Amino acid sequence: MIIVTGANGKLGRAVVERLLKRLPAERIGVSVRDPNQAHELRERGVRVRRGDFDDAESLRHAFEGASQVLIVSSGIMGEADIPHGIRQHQTAIDSAKRAGVRRVLYTSHMGSSPASPFAPMIHHAATEQRLEASGIAFTSLRNGYYAASALMLIDGAIKTGELIAPEDGPVAWTAHFDLAEAAAAILSEQKLDGITPNLTGPEAIDMEGIATIASEVLGRTIRRIVVSDEEFRDLMRSRGVPEASINMRMGMFLASRRGDFAQVDPALAHLIGRPPKGFREVLKESIS
Repeated sequence: MIIVTGANGKLGRAVVERLLKRLPAERIGVSVRDPNQAHELRERGVRVRRGDFDDAESLRHAFEGASQVLIVSSGIMGEADIPHGIRQHQTAIDSAKRAGVRRVLYTSHMGSSPASPFAPMIHHAATEQRLEASGIAFTSLRNGYYAASALMLIDGAIKTGELIAPEDGPVAWTAHFDLAEAAAAILSEQKLDGITPNLTGPEAIDMEGIATIASEVLGRTIRRIVVSDEEFRDLMRSRGVPEASINMRMGMFLASRRGDFAQVDPALAHLIGRPPKGFREVLKESIS
């Protein structure tokens, strides 16, 4: 049996949907904090059990009988959340091992590094270290930067016509749908060991490129306006954005300047058997 955690979330649910196209439902299970939200999966024959990264006993029950478990990474909002996030992932890894799981898969991220200025990358790097030390077979999926994040970044610009952000660098924006399909392929075909190549979309695009594509798709001009880091922080504060969220956004821009998210790799295309979606296609789908 294959267990997917976080199956009430966007990526986890998408992985389950892709698995259901490959495998019988009785070979798939989900670990979710609120089983009531997964009742539709239960009705389709998927095993649904409660599993909480803060509750080891619940995870051992949720992972019972599994040969593989996909740990969809917990979200963090800033550096202060990193220790708790690492403890959660350690609990999930330990619970999988105690449940007799043969392989753990984990949704990591390109650019993962303990020295990254972007807090989630520190979180992912620490989890990969713990997977390597666990003694259990593992696959760490180095997912490309979610294209959905770019959609969030330009949401205000679509309304105002101005994409205001500090200096940035190119990012290999990648669609959730494609990453879910890749995870399902790896789970069902038991491909790839250890840390994967970067699983990315077809091109790396900076904010200037995002503004250009948005202008072409929308049929009206979106101007890219570069501001200093402090000007950006002040702008976010004036909009009521919490300081932790501001630090997260700045961390992303700082990491992109270093080129941490610029590498484009063909591995995702090879896994899913077709070219992955580019940002233009993702944007068109989001506004259709």
